[in-house]
Amino acid sequence: MKPREAIAILDFGSQYSQLIARRVRENHVYCELLRPTATAAEIRALNARGIILSGGPASTYGENAPGVAAELLDLGIPILGICYGMQTLCERLGGRVAAGAAREFGRVRLHVHKAEGVLAHLPATTSVWTSHGDVVSKISSEFEPLAATDHSPFAAVRHRSRPLFGVQFHPEVTHTPVGAQIIRNFLFDVCGCAGDWKVAGVVEQMVAELREQIGPHEKVICGLSGGVDSSVVAALVQRAIGDRLHCIFVDNGLLRRGETEMVRSTFQGHFGMHLRVADSVRRFLDPLRGVTDPQAKRKIIGRVFIDVFRDEAAAIDGAKFLAQGTIYPDVIESGHGAAGQTALIKSHHNVGGLPAELGFDLVEPLRMLFKDEVRQLGEALGLPEDLLWRHPFPGPGLAVRIAGEVTPERLELLRTADEILLEELHASRWYRKIAQAFAVLAPVESVGVMGDGRSYEGQHMIVLRMVETTDFMTADWVRVDYEVLAAVSKRIVNEIRGINRVAYDLSSKPPATIEWQ
Repeated sequence: MKPREAIAILDFGSQYSQLIARRVRENHVYCELLRPTATAAEIRALNARGIILSGGPASTYGENAPGVAAELLDLGIPILGICYGMQTLCERLGGRVAAGAAREFGRVRLHVHKAEGVLAHLPATTSVWTSHGDVVSKISSEFEPLAATDHSPFAAVRHRSRPLFGVQFHPEVTHTPVGAQIIRNFLFDVCGCAGDWKVAGVVEQMVAELREQIGPHEKVICGLSGGVDSSVVAALVQRAIGDRLHCIFVDNGLLRRGETEMVRSTFQGHFGMHLRVADSVRRFLDPLRGVTDPQAKRKIIGRVFIDVFRDEAAAIDGAKFLAQGTIYPDVIESGHGAAGQTALIKSHHNVGGLPAELGFDLVEPLRMLFKDEVRQLGEALGLPEDLLWRHPFPGPGLAVRIAGEVTPERLELLRTADEILLEELHASRWYRKIAQAFAVLAPVESVGVMGDGRSYEGQHMIVLRMVETTDFMTADWVRVDYEVLAAVSKRIVNEIRGINRVAYDLSSKPPATIEWQ
């Protein structure tokens, strides 16, 4: 996707780098994350109107610390350094960075001296989110301070003659209330962006790029999950190559109720795609017997998935490419960020490894898109609304929503509880207000009262998880109506033998993840 204007984000390894990209995209400006060693030629090729330097875990004075290249400063385009990005920018131009007298983590008060440049329209005092131990202790005469905190005298700076800015805090996180204004100031007032990029407007370009990558004769295999991402990939690839697309759906026994039937009717019936359904329940459940470690479960499921997929793919003669629904959050959470330094949060079996195992060339047209952008693309491709707005479902399925061992009995309990939750959310019109909602089965025994006496029927507890988010990199729990919670809880306890207690998860991400395991 080659837009008319873009922002280049140099990723120095921050967990927030994807959030920077998300905030830029929200303003309809295209952006890409690049490694910190990106060259001036790469920046020009992106048609970048500006550069953002992300935060990162390093210290600028540490050995082999990454830094902004001098040639990028000579491009003459605006640069905004965030946290570590500000530190390396200031140090490169004659400043000094040192360990702060006190570390700043969380919300602090920002005192704005000059509401100019990226700080235009900000109040004199506001709250910002920080996460750093180092500070810019000295700036060169080329810079002037714009704001300070109690422990950082240079919390925001600007170059006196060039469009270079730095902020020691994180405007990309929602905990900085004025952060969106700062990002807009940089994009529109400083960089002069038009804000005219939309996913729907590049559909034909994406189709053309797929045709160029795949060629006029090769076949493509797409692994369908029934979720939004793989569905959009299938529709996009079908638009590009027609009936040379062959889809494979693996029934691993870890799915929601009716999932296989839905996939058949949608993709084979409605879209007329070639579809193979692999009934592989025993192949997945047998090796999971007795396994309780979450990461071990994910690895087992990923390994078996590769075996099953290989067997099914072998029956499709002449297929060279594998299409996957990998999106930006998948990439970053699997430790495959542009900087190559981001910590592994959890394993995604569709990120890395799979192409090498199966011997296919990889097609990942959604790799640079966020979930809401994928939905916009799906709308442009004509996918049904109820499919596009399905809540995300993890690749390992219900296995990572069961704390402890995965058994057929526990799967059936969780499947029924999940079905009840989704039915009540649809009935109360809450489903579309929530980004993701699901039930978790926790093997916690509890006493209850059934009829006229004590009951020890409660061998498991159901935990309800509902979050609101736009990018799935951060999330907050949903303040759902008590009446909805009451209806769900009552039905679960009354209709599912073995459950007498229902809880609601009030954790945000971070520190928790959206999924339990």
